Amino acid sequence: MAKIPEIKVEPPGPKARKIVDMDSKYLATSTKSEPLAVERAKGSVVWDVDGNAFLDFASGVAVLNIGHSHPAVIKAITEQTKKFTHFAGTDYYYDIQAQLAKRLCGLALGGCDKKIFLSNSGAESVEAAMKVARWSTQRKQYLAFLGGFHGRTFGALSLTASKSVQQERYFPKVPGVTHIPYANCYRCPYHLEYPGCGIWCGKMVEEVYFDTVLPPEEVAGMFIEPIQGEGGYIVPPTEFVQIMHSICKKYGILFVDDEVQAGIGRTGRMWAIEHHDVVPDITCSAKALGSGIPIGATIFPKELDWGKKGAHSNTYGGNAVACASALATLDVIEKEGLVKSAEKKGQHLRGRLEDFAEDYEIIGEVRGKGLMQATEFVKDRETKEYACKERDKIVETSFKHGLILLGCGRSAIRYIPPLTSTIKEIDTGLDILEDAIRQIDKQMK
Repeated sequence: MAKIPEIKVEPPGPKARKIVDMDSKYLATSTKSEPLAVERAKGSVVWDVDGNAFLDFASGVAVLNIGHSHPAVIKAITEQTKKFTHFAGTDYYYDIQAQLAKRLCGLALGGCDKKIFLSNSGAESVEAAMKVARWSTQRKQYLAFLGGFHGRTFGALSLTASKSVQQERYFPKVPGVTHIPYANCYRCPYHLEYPGCGIWCGKMVEEVYFDTVLPPEEVAGMFIEPIQGEGGYIVPPTEFVQIMHSICKKYGILFVDDEVQAGIGRTGRMWAIEHHDVVPDITCSAKALGSGIPIGATIFPKELDWGKKGAHSNTYGGNAVACASALATLDVIEKEGLVKSAEKKGQHLRGRLEDFAEDYEIIGEVRGKGLMQATEFVKDRETKEYACKERDKIVETSFKHGLILLGCGRSAIRYIPPLTSTIKEIDTGLDILEDAIRQIDKQMK
C-alpha cells in the first residue's frame, strides 16, 4: 500500500514550477498560495505533477465535502453528459433541474413551501438573495457584518467586509449596505467578555444603529454567516444569532443565511444555522453542493418569488451536468451518513487541536464546529498580536511535508478535510501540522 503522504521531490518540483511560471504569465493575479500543481485526486489525497502525494485539509476551499472524484458523482456526471450537457434551464425545462429544486426544498429549514433559484457560485447565490429581498420587500438597504465574506461580484462585495485588499480601488460599490460588528468573543470589538457582556454586540443594532443612522423599515435583508468563513472561522454565541433573528422578525427584515462555506454537512449539521436553533428566511448555498461542478442555490419562501418573467435570470443556472453532480452529492451525504460522521470526526479533530493549544504558546484560540475547525496564531497570548508570518510559515512547512492547508482571517488556519476522511488520515495530517507548529513555536522563543 502506498505511503500517504509521500514527497518524492521537494515541492514545487520541476514540472510544477513550469506550470506555475506559465500560470503567472497568462492568468490574472488571484488568491493562489502554495505552489501546488494538481495532476489527479481521489478521496482525501491529491497528487501533483511531480508524483508527490498530499493529504488534503482544504477540500478545494470547502467544495469537496464528499472527497475528490467520488464514484457516485463521476457516474452521475458521465451519464448526464451522454444525454445532454446544457440547455438553459432558466428558459427551458428538464427533469433533473426540477428534481434538484424539489430535493433542496425538502432539505430547507422551516417546513413552508419554498422556491429555488439555481446559479453558478456562492457569489451568484448571494446576488440572487439581494434581489429577492429588495424585490419582495421593496426596501432598499441591507445589513451585513464586519469580517463577513459573501463573494467578490459587486453586489456580494458590497456585503463583504473581510479584508481591505478585497475592497481596494472598487469604491463606490452597491449603496445601502451598513456593516456592524460580528460577535467575535476572542477579539471583542467592544473589549467586553462573554457572557458578562450581555451580548451587547447584538443589542446595539436596535439600540444604536436603528436609533441613529439606519431606519429599520428601510432594511430589506440582514446577511449573516452562521460561522464566518474567510473572516477567520469565527463561531458566534448562539444568543447573538438569535438576537439578530428576533430583530429581523420584529422589523420585517429578511434573515439571509449564507451557508456557502459552512453548509452541506460541513459542521455536523446539514446547515450550520441549525447550531443556533433559528430558521432563516433565505438560504444561500454553493461550494460543496456540486462536488467541484459549479452550482449555487438560493432558497426562499414561495411568496417571495419574483413572479414575473425576466425579473432575474442567467444562462448557466441549473446546468444539467451541475444538477446531476449536486443530486449525486446529496445522495452520498445521506447514504454514507456524512453529516453525523462530520460531527464525530470533528470532535476528534477538535480534541487534538486543543491538545496542541496546551503545548504551544503560539496558538491563541481553537474554534469551529464539526469538520470546520480553525486555530488562530498569536505572537503573545496576552496581547493577542497577530502572528501572520508565522501562520504562513506553518502552512508552507506543512505543504512541503505533504499536508495541504489554507489560512483564513488575519492569522488563522482552517482545517476542512473531506467529510469522507478517515480518523487515520486526520491524525496523519495533524501529526504533520504539529511538527510544523512545534518548529515555528520554537523559533519564536
